[in-house]
Amino acid sequence: MSLHAPVILDTAGPRLTADDRRRLKHPLTGGLILFARHFESRAQLTAYVAEAKAVRPDLLVCVDHEGGRVQRFRTDGFTHLPPMRALGELWMRDAMAATAAASAAGFVLAAELRACGVDFSFTPVLDLDHGHSAVIGDRAFHRDARVTTLLAKSLMHGLMQAGMASCGKHFPGHGFVEADSHVAAPVDRRGKREILGDDALPYGWLGTVLHSVMPAHVTYPRVDRRPAGFSRVWLQDILRGQLGFTGAVFSDDLSMEGARVLDGHAVSATQAGIAALEAGCDLVRLCNQSQVDGGAAVDALLDGLAMAADRGEWTPSDDSEARRVALLPQTDPLPWDELMHDARYQRALEAIAF
Repeated sequence: MSLHAPVILDTAGPRLTADDRRRLKHPLTGGLILFARHFESRAQLTAYVAEAKAVRPDLLVCVDHEGGRVQRFRTDGFTHLPPMRALGELWMRDAMAATAAASAAGFVLAAELRACGVDFSFTPVLDLDHGHSAVIGDRAFHRDARVTTLLAKSLMHGLMQAGMASCGKHFPGHGFVEADSHVAAPVDRRGKREILGDDALPYGWLGTVLHSVMPAHVTYPRVDRRPAGFSRVWLQDILRGQLGFTGAVFSDDLSMEGARVLDGHAVSATQAGIAALEAGCDLVRLCNQSQVDGGAAVDALLDGLAMAADRGEWTPSDDSEARRVALLPQTDPLPWDELMHDARYQRALEAIAF
């Protein structure tokens, strides 16, 4: 079997258990995703991440930390970052101030996370604000794909200054549909030309600088019968073939309702994981299942993928593993106390106080 560690999993709480360590050691585990329940204090978080990396040194430690209402760590010194819509609103008043604030927000976001050992945040949101998606809402920069692209690029510049890679989501666009893929299976009935000429534009424009992409658990039936994250048409023909994207592709959470049904049939997380990997995802995420039935679904995914690989149902990929490893930071972070006195950090804090 080729070396390939595609599973991004979580743990039950703020301290590692014996089961957590066993799962982190599994050869298919490539990443750990953190939530608010993993945070008690900065010292605890830093120690927790260090312990996880002692178990698995090449572990990619991730978090959904965008700003606004999607920010997992909010106390003990973490800066409250603005929602991305606030940057879009600033753009309408002063475009250059907005790009500066976006870069500052990216730098603060990444520098604070990295000071605690966290490697990667699933940001920026590239969905357009069509005005009727509650789950996206103020997470989106703007309705205009051009404004969204320029603000996202500025935010990504800040991330990179702090040594963090980026993740554009949710390809090709979740902002048009009202349904929330966490609890429903959204359907977008627009055609390919309309989607590529509007919502998907940022992915083409940012293709050479975006490090990774997360597709939407949304079905676009005029393009393919499967949701984008399980569609070879969207991931291989369009994202990689037509748009030329060469970075990593993450699945969205396999426990979400939008990942529970494929081809009209209910599927397990393992079946969804195989489908995502075969469609073109490099990495698959399973979230918030370590707290359910002792993490049975996490074990089922890890063991099920291993057995499926042995049966030839999916093929581990050295290229996918190389894309995962490329997301790991290549520089040492500033420790928290040094960061607090860093001139660039102080200037960045001033720039986001708009």
